Amino acid sequence: MGVDIPACFCLDMAMEVLFKDERLDRLETDTRYDAGFAQAVVTAYRKRIQFIRNALDERDFYQMKSLHFEKLKGNRSQQYSMRLNEQWRLIVEIKGNAPNKVIAVISIEDYH
Repeated sequence: MGVDIPACFCLDMAMEVLFKDERLDRLETDTRYDAGFAQAVVTAYRKRIQFIRNALDERDFYQMKSLHFEKLKGNRSQQYSMRLNEQWRLIVEIKGNAPNKVIAVISIEDYH
């Protein structure tokens, strides 16, 4: 007896991640690099990028309430913010259409 899998089901539907700044790309993978941020921010950033890479789309971000995922306003209306900790936010843009959405990591910003 087999398991019925919906036609839209795909094992490789995680979001692709691009980086506006190569320092942010390096920050994800180089364990000796901190880009001038405190270790707590670096650790939170790496966890967040891992979460983004495993997300199917931005609905996963909204479901995780602790992210405080929100669309920015004004001249930044194409961007979104998600919490790294009480002080720092990760700024991203969502590009493309489902199922091929891409997250562009723009910056880490101090919200205080």
